[in-house]
Amino acid sequence: MEHQERALDAYVAQVSTDEDVLGVVLVGSVAHGTEREGSDVDVYLVVTEEAFARAAADDRWAWIDRVGVDYPGSYIDVKLADLDYLRAAAERGDDPTRASFVDARVAFSRTEELAGLVAAISALGDEVWAERVRSHIAQAHLYGGYFLRQAEERGDPFLLQHATTHLTLAAARAALAASRRLMPGPKYIHALVREVPTPAGFVEAWDRALTEQCTAAGDALIGQLDQWLGAGQTRDESLSVFIRDNELAWLRGTIPAEFF
Repeated sequence: MEHQERALDAYVAQVSTDEDVLGVVLVGSVAHGTEREGSDVDVYLVVTEEAFARAAADDRWAWIDRVGVDYPGSYIDVKLADLDYLRAAAERGDDPTRASFVDARVAFSRTEELAGLVAAISALGDEVWAERVRSHIAQAHLYGGYFLRQAEERGDPFLLQHATTHLTLAAARAALAASRRLMPGPKYIHALVREVPTPAGFVEAWDRALTEQCTAAGDALIGQLDQWLGAGQTRDESLSVFIRDNELAWLRGTIPAEFF
């Protein structure tokens, strides 16, 4: 909307005079074109390596900036980055970080490198998506086929909730990965699993597993997932993938699969 663009222009005019500022990248609802009347303006402020190090030393990674009072409730939601941050995000960023750059627009830049880096962050190759599917199926197999069953056998209410949450998250993440969709955060899962293409009955099985929290509902969801995306992935294969992605993440310098 015009008033958000006006607020962005005012912010760029304000920060572009600072030699430490290398760029401003518009993200969020305004970049997506889904903003509402009172939506804030989300940006990454890209600064020099030295400025980023100073901010890191002060533990200052994000803040709210107000450029006058452009419209009721207006503010600029700022996250800090430098070029090394963007390079690392393109190489190994997690889904919420990558998703935050979908539809991103460079509003100001002092370097030709910025636009290419921004575009690379939200782009993953087919082989990466295929491995994501494999990882999330392994999560579903273990949480639904092992931990959920243990929770019922032990009468453990915490493990029941934990296993159910991780099973349904893994099944949803597999569905998203099959559609090449990044996961912006857990609060979006319930809606996203309904947006991406899935086989008939999958969402219903997902809802039942989430609400009924029992092995019967979990098995039904896993059965749907295996028939759709499992491609013969055995429980032994899933066990090895699960150990690799979870228990050995510290050793491999990666992060657990639920945080991809």
